[in-house]
Amino acid sequence: MGEMRATESGPGSEHVLDSLRGALRAEPRLGPRFHPEILRLDPDGTLTISAEVTDIAAKRRALSILAAQPQVGAIVDRLRVTPAVRMGDGQIRSHLRRFFRAAPAFSGHLIREMAVERMANAPEFAVVAGDPLTARHRIDIEVRRGVVILNGTVGGLVGKRLAGAMCWWVPGVRDVVNGLEADPPEEDAPIRLEEAVRVVLETDPYLDAGQIRVGVRGRVVRLTGALRSRALSQLAERDAWAVLGVDQVENEIAVVP
Repeated sequence: MGEMRATESGPGSEHVLDSLRGALRAEPRLGPRFHPEILRLDPDGTLTISAEVTDIAAKRRALSILAAQPQVGAIVDRLRVTPAVRMGDGQIRSHLRRFFRAAPAFSGHLIREMAVERMANAPEFAVVAGDPLTARHRIDIEVRRGVVILNGTVGGLVGKRLAGAMCWWVPGVRDVVNGLEADPPEEDAPIRLEEAVRVVLETDPYLDAGQIRVGVRGRVVRLTGALRSRALSQLAERDAWAVLGVDQVENEIAVVP
């Protein structure tokens, strides 16, 4: 795809953008042929990036690289992942409905999804799980052209991260916009990130999370332990990448058939 160049105001703007492109292309998960459709740095330091990337790991690495640049104050993220399987929004909603209904962590939550057909005076969201009268927390799910949008409240940052990671389990999802809020609010810390990764691994029905050890340093996750196949090791790594706030995953899981 072609690259639409845009520059910031002031001298040296093209040099800044070239530096950003170089930093992105030096990342192995993106590569020297990575060409964003849009890469724009506004005078206030807001960077807008739009591009297609191969997977969630490539997306996370791109955002981490850009956030580390001193010229970047905020990022408008329009990175989309090439889906492993092409799915319509209805198919994605069906998978998410099943995942959230089955997850013990959200058994007491009100789960709603955007109504497909809006009738006059009908609610904007339809209830798919939970009791509106007794639920303390609510998760609203919307799907637009493969992008999942979450809003509402959950019991903590771990719940917010688990909900987002579960959305990435649907192979047709291109991005997840996680607008869930922790209620009551929690201060983030590496221990919160570590706990979230552990919970996601434990929730994944295909993994024996008891065989995986998790360590977190800053926003870098280190996975160790032993699993029966490389496919399971890669699955555990993808789960870790899917956790909001993770900048890097070091997969040191041994494969022991």
